[in-house]
Amino acid sequence: MKVKCVICDQIETLSDDAPEAKKLRNRPIHTFMCQTCYARIEKRTNERMATGKFHLYRTAVQEDEW
Repeated sequence: MKVKCVICDQIETLSDDAPEAKKLRNRPIHTFMCQTCYARIEKRTNERMATGKFHLYRTAVQEDEW
């Protein structure tokens, strides 16, 4: 299965049996990011979290608090 990164438009090939390929086929809302973009976003997020001014809001945590 050929997939395209939503950020850098790099085209990669995933195995048809891979779990990520199955998620992309069955749920079109899911998007694919290449490892380079994923690592860059992860690094930037960790840098922002280290400043102490960045709050990561997750809906699952908020539901548990109710």
